Amino acid sequence: MKTILVFLLLVITSFYPKHAKADWPQKPIRIIVAAPAGSSVDIVSRVIADKLKEKLQQPIIIDNKPAAGGTIAAAEVAKSIPDGYTLYMGFNGPLANASGLYKNLAYAPLRDFAPIILTALQPNVLVVNASVTANNLKEFLALAKSQPGKLNYASVGNGSVSHLSMEMLKREAAIDIAHVPFNGAPPAIQAVIAGDVQIIFTAPANALAQIKAGKLKAIAVTSAKRFAMLPDVATVAESGIATLTNFEAISWNALLAPRDAPKEIVARLNAEINAIFLDASVKKKFSDAGIEVGGGTPESLRAWMASEAAKWGEVIRVTGATVD
Repeated sequence: MKTILVFLLLVITSFYPKHAKADWPQKPIRIIVAAPAGSSVDIVSRVIADKLKEKLQQPIIIDNKPAAGGTIAAAEVAKSIPDGYTLYMGFNGPLANASGLYKNLAYAPLRDFAPIILTALQPNVLVVNASVTANNLKEFLALAKSQPGKLNYASVGNGSVSHLSMEMLKREAAIDIAHVPFNGAPPAIQAVIAGDVQIIFTAPANALAQIKAGKLKAIAVTSAKRFAMLPDVATVAESGIATLTNFEAISWNALLAPRDAPKEIVARLNAEINAIFLDASVKKKFSDAGIEVGGGTPESLRAWMASEAAKWGEVIRVTGATVD
């Protein structure tokens, strides 16, 4: 009899998270962010967290872990208890590109996560140190060709669009510049301002203030059309280089849970954040930072991640990009 009671207790305990989901959340929720404080991903995370705590009536803790291009944080969340109390805010790099770059990745983006919602999108802006003589992309490419191997570019991390966009540009424009990866945008931007590196592809939110202050020069944007907040800056496709006429690279970030998170919790988070994106104050905060509000269903995010992995996987293949 005692053995049967113990067995029944173990069975009930094993199913407890599923039965408890109706009462979720009962404690603070932690969002592990794959980028440093002050980055565009961090800005998005904190705007969402601020509104989400009002809706869920629980604190939302932002835990920034940018190491290894966000892949360490991704692995941590993928292996965490799927109870809705540990979430992951990631971006292109760890969620779409890492699979093609790392031979021994500790997680599989499409297998080990429950997608919740696409949170934001934005083009990249190509900026150079203020002392660089080039004032547009064509002039920079000419400068790079005149000094092969002598210029450096920063990225916000291995596998990021910041990294792969430049590798694609290098290949299509036939230039030779060295990659210097950083753990996130703030240190990478500071390195460009200091002149330690000459150029970077970065999200506008990371560079607009420095562009306005004259510390950086914007020489191109990666969207198909010109960016509203930098209307005088041409797109890469407008550079006049024949091989760059279809160049486009969009940065994005998304919120996910561990793979076996209860569907009811995923659905509630998706609904709450979609509602948050309708808030005028949220739209303004995103717009002021040059960020487009995301949204959609968990299924549409999964499809987006798969398509992005295919797109950038091909870029990795043809450029030979590495994480050295």
